[in-house]
Formats: sequence, C-alpha cells, structure tokens
Amino acid sequence: MSLPDFSSQMDLFGLQRQLFFEKSDRYRLFFEKIYPVLAKARERLAACYCLENGRPGVEPVVLLGVSMLQFMERMPDRQAVEQFRYHVGWKYALNQELNSDVFDASVLVRFRDRLLEHEEGRLVFEVVREALEEAGLMAKRGRQRMDSTYVLGLVKRMSALDCVRESLRCGLEELSHSVEERPDFWNLLWERYVESRLDYRASEGTLREKMGQAGKDIWALLNWLDKRKGLIGEGPKCLILRRVFQEQFRVEEKEVVAERTGSGQIQNPHDPEAQYRTKQQGKRGWVGYLMQVAETVSEKPVAPGEPTANFITSIVTQTALGSDEAGMAETMEEQGQMGMEKPGELYVDGAYISGKELAIAAAENRELIGPAVAARAGKWTGGDMDRRGHVCLIDFFRSGNGTILLESN
Repeated sequence: MSLPDFSSQMDLFGLQRQLFFEKSDRYRLFFEKIYPVLAKARERLAACYCLENGRPGVEPVVLLGVSMLQFMERMPDRQAVEQFRYHVGWKYALNQELNSDVFDASVLVRFRDRLLEHEEGRLVFEVVREALEEAGLMAKRGRQRMDSTYVLGLVKRMSALDCVRESLRCGLEELSHSVEERPDFWNLLWERYVESRLDYRASEGTLREKMGQAGKDIWALLNWLDKRKGLIGEGPKCLILRRVFQEQFRVEEKEVVAERTGSGQIQNPHDPEAQYRTKQQGKRGWVGYLMQVAETVSEKPVAPGEPTANFITSIVTQTALGSDEAGMAETMEEQGQMGMEKPGELYVDGAYISGKELAIAAAENRELIGPAVAARAGKWTGGDMDRRGHVCLIDFFRSGNGTILLESN
C-alpha cells in the first residue's frame, strides 16, 4: 500500500475564527502544538509503507492523530471514526476539511499492526517527548518519580480445575482442525471437555476427582502425541496444554497426581502470560501485568487550579510477578534508548530500594530519594538522615534492609 498525497494547508471554511478563538481550547491546542509534531514524524511513518506501490492508503499522520485523540478521549475504534466523521473539533485538530474522506474502523487496527511490525509502537510518545524537550518543558537529566501499578488482563482468573479443563478443550479443538488420525479415546475426551460443562454445585470431593481425571486424560493425550512428535501436537494451544500439565500435575510411578508447582502458573490459557499477583498484604489481587510509570517532578510547586507541569517520561510493562527493582532498570534502559539521561534525583518507594541500587546511584552521581520508616524489631530503626530525607549509605548498609516511601511534590 503506497502513501497518499500530503498537505499541511487547511482553510476549514473559517472555523478557526468562528469556533476555536479561545487559546485554551483543547482542539486549538492540539492543532497548534501537537499536529505539527505529528506531521514531522511522517518520514518515519513513510518507512512503514511501500512507496508508489499499490493503491494509496489512508494518510498515516491523520491515523496517528486519530489514535492519539481516541486515547485522550477514551474511545474505541468505531466511535473514534464516528467522531472523525462528524466532530468539527476533531476535523480542526487534525487539519482536515469538513468533507474529507472517512475510513473504516478496521484501518486503525491495521495501522497499529503496521507500527508494531516496523517497531514504531512508541512513535507518538517519542516525538511528543522530543517536542517537550525542545520547548524547554522537559529536561534530559532532571528530577523524576516512579511507581508501579497493575494492568488488568483481558481474561478472568480461573480455578485450577477450570484452567486445566479449558486448556484441554482448546487443545482438542486445535487438534480437531489439524489432524485426521485420532486416538481411540478421542470421542470420550471430546464429550467430557468440549461438549460438557463443569457443574459448580458438585461437592469438593467430586471436583477433586474431576481434577484427577483431567490430569489422566491430558497425560494419555500427550503420550499419544509424543509418539507422533514432529507431525502434530506442536500448535500453540497444545504447547500451552503441556505447560499447564507440568504446572498442575506430577507423575509418580506412572500415576498422575494433582500438585501445583508454585507461583507463575498459567491462570487462563487464553492469555498464558497474564499472572496473578497481590499487593498491600493480599488486600488487592489481579490477573494481568505490572506497569512501571515514570514522570518528571516540577522544580516549582503548582498553584491550586493550575494544570500540572509534570510529564510522563516512560512506561514499561512487566509480568505481574516482576520486581520493582528490575522494572527500574528496564525503565532507565528505555529512557536511555530515547536519548534521555538517568535522572539526577529519582523519588521511589521501598520496593525499589536496596543497598546495591543505592551504591549504583551514588557511583553515578544520582540520588534515590524518599523518607525512611522504622525497620522491624532487631534491625535498623532510623539511623541518620540528611535534610533531604534519604538514608545515609553507612546506616543503610549496616541495617541490611530499609524501606523508602514515595515522596510526592
């Protein structure tokens, strides 16, 4: 698909003077501040397309702008395209005429896939951040704070029995489309796990029996597949089934015994990377991922009612069981790839602090900052603190462990 003709000129029938005369109007701000930044990124966007090959595609700068507006206003694809069709503010913000062509919502899906395919998934983030640096609103080596938050997966947490049965059902359906030869017990498994559903009113003993039976059925199916290895049973659903079996069962003297292997198991076969985690001493739990968010810290306090002067500098997604300390390292690496230096002052909570990280920061002339709290009985109970509120290294190493809480501006 080739690129269409592109022009940054717009008249829009005088709508700028009639509707968007206020300088604080968000669509005017988008048109004046954001759209030129997106237009400058067209060269990077052009590298994702074939030049003069095939019919012209939808203008990628417009698609980039629509994607940004729909994120800002929290809209799904279909509603975003409808806004682009009828909303004058969107037309103005994206430098479009009232009668400009409208595209199908599926174009946004393909556009995002195209960006990911060419490793340009954070293009918008990078070009806007660079514009903020050029405008003097963000320093390459300034003060930042960082914390983690949860990301919900698009799946629910299943019981161990549900996960095993659903994994087996998915594996059977995958095999039904890929193989003609089937084991003698195929119809029995199909009836148990594809055509039947689990009765949750069953007693605990019955559910344990069903778990044991599911383990035996998976073991029999995997043994049958192993005899034909290299030909069948290597599809993604069957590989997930193997992993679920390894996590939920063990084999002793040719007997299958239900036994969970610990943390990190698949919670739902439809998203095997989504993990279960709890925070706040088990008060909050979720199935999904962990996200590290870093933002700048204003040099001057913001008066009540004024807009924030802080900007997000990076967002890193980890597995739910990932550590904040590892997430901090990934965040610093990502910022380095975008041309940023490590922040001179980084405000974090206790999950990011260790003697090793404090020593690394000191060696790099950086600071990990946050107020300390008393440690548990028998360990460090305060020590010396300088006037900025971070623990002196000598006392921290002496304690063996310390806790730094988030300090907000």
